[in-house]
Order: sequence, then structure tokens, then C-alpha cells
Amino acid sequence: MSELIKKQKEEQVNALAEKFSKAKGIVLVDYRGMTVAEDTALRNELRKENVEYKVIKNRIMLRAFDKVGYKGLDEVLQGTTAVAISYEDPVVPAKILSDNARKVNKTKLKGGVVEGSIMDEKQIAAVASIPSKATLLGQLVGLLTSPMRSLAVAVSEVAKKNA
Repeated sequence: MSELIKKQKEEQVNALAEKFSKAKGIVLVDYRGMTVAEDTALRNELRKENVEYKVIKNRIMLRAFDKVGYKGLDEVLQGTTAVAISYEDPVVPAKILSDNARKVNKTKLKGGVVEGSIMDEKQIAAVASIPSKATLLGQLVGLLTSPMRSLAVAVSEVAKKNA
């Protein structure tokens, strides 16, 4: 291998390692069998949520993961692999790719990293089932206001009886 090619690959590894270190959610997926139209639709959906999606050689990804300190992804990085990287919401790439795997039935979750924790395909699927941050905040607000609403209704009923 020439020095130029080695240098290019090392630059790729360094750039990818930098992305992995900044990422909140990284999901690896087997995309084998997808049509161009299905892949384009998936990429558009991921792009809407600011998720970066690329097909990168397994060897380069493995070296980038090792450089960041994520060990144990050797078995996951076999065969065809694409990576989805989110810098904002760690759940979004898992959710979109999991939904796509159910709809298209050609993609398969392989594993990934969420908030610095290495996860297998079952754990990534479990992360995908978590409601979005906005939904969770809405549920929390509902839980917090429920006792106050009940108290207000009770006081109102007492006031109506006494009036």
C-alpha cells in the first residue's frame, strides 16, 4: 500500500473518530438488499432529524471506534454496514432505523453506541422503543399538573355545594 493511501485512510479514521467522540447516538445497520428508492427515503428521513448516515468500510470504522475507546465492536462490524450518527438526540437514529427495519424488512440493526455505552442489536431496539424527549417532557408535565388539577376540581365542587 502506498504512503499516500495510508495517509488518506489515516485521515478518514481521524475524521470519523472525531465524529464518534462528539456523537450522542451511533447506530450500525446492515443495509443489504435495499433498493435505491428505499435507501434514498431512509437517508431523507434521517437528514430531516439531523442524523448523518454513511456507508464506511468496516476496517476504518473499527479503527475509529478503537481510537475513541469503544472496544468490542469487532463482531458487529462484519458484512455490509452503514452508520447513522446523531449529535443531538441519542434515540433518534435508533428509532428511525428500527422503524425502517420493520417497514422495509431488509435492513437489520447490528448494534451501536448510545451516550458512550456500547450496545448490541437488542439493546438498540430497546432504545428505539423509548419515546422522544418531547413526548417524555409532555408526560412529565402531565404527571406534575395532575394532582393540582384534581385539587382544583375538588375545591370547586366543595364551593359549588356550599353556594
